[in-house]
Amino acid sequence: MYGIQIAFRDFKFNKGITGSEWVGLKHFYDLFSRPSFLEVFTNTIKISTYKLIFGFPVPIIFALLLNELRMVKFKKAVQTISYLPHFVSWVILGGLFLQLLSPTSGPLNILLRELGMKPIYFLGDNAWFVGTLVVTSIWKSVGWSSIIYLAAIAGVNSELYEAGNLDGCNRFQLARYITFPAIMPIVTIMFIFAVGGIVADDFDQIFNLYSPAVYKVGDVLGTYAYRNGIESMDYSFATAVGLFTNIVSLVLVLSANFFAKRYSDNGIW
Repeated sequence: MYGIQIAFRDFKFNKGITGSEWVGLKHFYDLFSRPSFLEVFTNTIKISTYKLIFGFPVPIIFALLLNELRMVKFKKAVQTISYLPHFVSWVILGGLFLQLLSPTSGPLNILLRELGMKPIYFLGDNAWFVGTLVVTSIWKSVGWSSIIYLAAIAGVNSELYEAGNLDGCNRFQLARYITFPAIMPIVTIMFIFAVGGIVADDFDQIFNLYSPAVYKVGDVLGTYAYRNGIESMDYSFATAVGLFTNIVSLVLVLSANFFAKRYSDNGIW
């Protein structure tokens, strides 16, 4: 928290934090007045919203499907394989996807050409870049994100399933009317956290996959602060961007928790 004041000072290394000149909201005015800010902020919201809409339900569905597997060895193998991408750095995955999705030598585009279709520059075309970010993000996180839902499912009272079987429920009905309602409090909490992270973009992923060709749709607050703050050694500006992001995230978390408590009686507090 002590370092937050850098956002309100004209920070100089030789003067230190407290010795640097206090400039108030200068860096925030600079941020909001830049013509590129609105585009970057819009990109951040757009990409994160897509990840929330398409990515949030996937671990829940995956956990529900895994719970239905009766072959223990196969279930453990699927879980292990799905967890592996989480432990691989985006630096490595970035290079991997650059090769796999290459418009000239990538296996996917080779297949498209064999089918008589034109190759697609997934990481260099504005029309495809955001979708590629969403799909690769889901692929990397689905297994690890499902752990908390599997843990919640494991805590469901088995007597409820026995009662459902006696009532003639099939497996789909058991999942719909027993399993999913039982894990709803966990789903609500995770959704609140996900909403709070809408402006907290996945810097590692985007930084390792984007290029100047897709800045128009792929440049987000994190990469923008890195280029204009860290690389330019304007640490006060970078801190201002980070503080702005955190304030917006706090407001989103508080709002999401308020509505969750109001309409479902589940929340963080």
